[in-house]
Amino acid sequence: MKNLKWIYLITLSIIWGSSFILIKKGLVGLTPLQVGSLRILFSALFLMVVGFNKLSALNLKEWKWITISGLLGSFFPVYFFAFAETEIDSAIASILNATVPLLTMVFGFWFFKAVLSRNKVIGVFVGLLGTLGLILSGASINPDQNYWFSLLVIGATICYGFNVNILKAHLNHVSALGLTAGSFLVLIIPALIILYSSGFFEVTVYSSEFKWSIFYVFILGVINTGVAKIIFNRLVQISDPVFTSSVTYLIPIVAIGWGILDDEIFSFWQLISAFVILVGVFIVNRSRNISLGKKKITT
Repeated sequence: MKNLKWIYLITLSIIWGSSFILIKKGLVGLTPLQVGSLRILFSALFLMVVGFNKLSALNLKEWKWITISGLLGSFFPVYFFAFAETEIDSAIASILNATVPLLTMVFGFWFFKAVLSRNKVIGVFVGLLGTLGLILSGASINPDQNYWFSLLVIGATICYGFNVNILKAHLNHVSALGLTAGSFLVLIIPALIILYSSGFFEVTVYSSEFKWSIFYVFILGVINTGVAKIIFNRLVQISDPVFTSSVTYLIPIVAIGWGILDDEIFSFWQLISAFVILVGVFIVNRSRNISLGKKKITT
């Protein structure tokens, strides 16, 4: 399990690190509402094909938490990120996404009785220090970007932070495929309503940009959302919430690579900050039992 969780972590980093450039490409021919809605619908279609038979095993109590998880872990974030990337670079959005581990730890301690860990706290803050360096250096070389839209990314990370803890506390026993399929099943109707209201079905001229954008969102929905969510939910079940959310430390590395290929500008200090983020991941995942004050904590 220890080796498997690292394989899942690296795989998710590559898949989700590519999501931001796909969102950017999808926005060339589609609106943010259309990108978000199509992403959900493509994901739901894929998951109904591969996981529909798992839904019958879910009970009413599980459906309640699955619905909440679907809203926090998928529904709101996909729209937040789509709108955010109309104003900020795809790599910058991925960098801001690295606040998830901190919020996961904070929400876990405040609301889910999670045990504090010295190494996790230190690792998270080291990772966030690297993230801050990436943000500051990015702002200095991209002064024309509207960083108010970064608040949408922060809103998405708040949703993710709660969702990881909900998955661990209430849905850890549910199969990863059934959980993922169920969470997207409940999103189909609201996504269709939003897609209809966006004017998507009124389009009569299908430009090249429109067709390519749909293709990019299709990949985003099936691979980067559907397949990745199955892996993510399984990772939550075999590891702790902070380790799971530390995938967001590696995502910016992949996203920056895609950004460079797409002619986004990055500095030397951003690369140094990326290394600091990796150091944070290492610290978070050290294992050693120590005592701190009156509480015994695992580091």
